[in-house]
Amino acid sequence: MNAEAIRSFRDLDAWQVAMELTMCAYDLAKRLPATERFELSGQIRKAAVSVPANIAEGQSCGQDGRFLNHLGIAQGSVGELDTELEIARRLGFITSAECAEAAKLLERSGQLIHGLARSVRRRRLERLGNQLCLVALLLLPGLLLVFRERLLIFFLA
Repeated sequence: MNAEAIRSFRDLDAWQVAMELTMCAYDLAKRLPATERFELSGQIRKAAVSVPANIAEGQSCGQDGRFLNHLGIAQGSVGELDTELEIARRLGFITSAECAEAAKLLERSGQLIHGLARSVRRRRLERLGNQLCLVALLLLPGLLLVFRERLLIFFLA
């Protein structure tokens, strides 16, 4: 998605896929027995909600550092949800076939969050590089005066 087209977290592919993942996880959590309603089922729902919620919160705060932190939390929640669904499968509460869609969405969410974090880091480094260039340009005239003779000798030698 083009950066200019992003006006809110809702425009991010990572958030959109994470929302699909949340709906899928909620559907799977409903299939768990009533004895798991407040245990594993609750953990699945909480981890699932955490993924799009952290993407949204991070993007909405407007600071790259905070955004990266929230993307890290979202990525951790993807791992947590994957583990919880695997536990539910191993306990026989859900089948591998029932988990297939969630597995695809977990993988895609992880990829998109990773790519988004890489993009934010790149943007942050570019901004820092631009700031350093500006500082260098501001300092250059003063340095040229101080080192004028040494520079003349260096370039004329």
